[in-house]
Amino acid sequence: MLKKVFGELKMTWLAVAVFAVGAAIITSVFLLVPVFENTSFERMGIHLEAWILLAVIIMSNCQKPLESAMKTFVFFLISQPLIYLIQVPFNNLGWGIFGYYKYWFIWTLLTFPGAFIGWYITKKNWLSLAVLMPVLGYLTYVYVNEARFAFSHFPYHIVTVLFCITQVILYLYLFTPEMIQKAIGIFSPLICCIIYLFVKSPMELNGNYFLPEGVILSDNAVIGTVNNDDIEITLSPDGAESMVYYKAHEYGDTDFNVKDKDKEYTFTLHLYEDNEGHSQVEIYEKK
Repeated sequence: MLKKVFGELKMTWLAVAVFAVGAAIITSVFLLVPVFENTSFERMGIHLEAWILLAVIIMSNCQKPLESAMKTFVFFLISQPLIYLIQVPFNNLGWGIFGYYKYWFIWTLLTFPGAFIGWYITKKNWLSLAVLMPVLGYLTYVYVNEARFAFSHFPYHIVTVLFCITQVILYLYLFTPEMIQKAIGIFSPLICCIIYLFVKSPMELNGNYFLPEGVILSDNAVIGTVNNDDIEITLSPDGAESMVYYKAHEYGDTDFNVKDKDKEYTFTLHLYEDNEGHSQVEIYEKK
């Protein structure tokens, strides 16, 4: 069954078009239906993992590298704008949602040379492994990173972890005949990823955020005390409203004091990671 899907399908131009429309409809459902919000399924409209799989299916069912490049390019050229077109009636941005298409348009252009080279995975030799390595590296980084997130937010993103691991195993099973090739394909990206995560620079969280509504500071306002030596907080008065600039290296709560003439305020800066793995900030006044 797997060998039929990855090498024995008739990938005609009509099949590519139908494939593209089907993928666009499914992705749009994942993006529009609330039940899929903040899940691994919603990632199909944001990240590359699922689209790598669809591209590999197309490439492996083409006879020549140029055919692979052209059909993969057309697949993305149809599917990606269609995803945004389907969302237009249901999104508050309306046609403005196409502003997010730029990212996917760049990837669509890159699919032409990428799929031309990618076709050589069908040779099932050392060249296949060399061509696969960037993909295996990306998928490994995703599943390791998401596994770390899922460990502390279980079961969020566990489907992404399993999906990416399955792809790594699947591609090595289908396109590398020797055990040494399979071992290199699994362990080399994994070791590199672990080393990278271990030695990379500490996380840095920074940005500007308005103080709670109703708090109006004068030009004389200054930061008093901050109960955390590892975070930097500065004030930037802006007309009738005021903002703070924060710079930190970890999540958590930090209390800070603001003095403004005869008034004194105490606020809590709350930095946290949401269920999508994005950094979020809240500031509220302590009474």
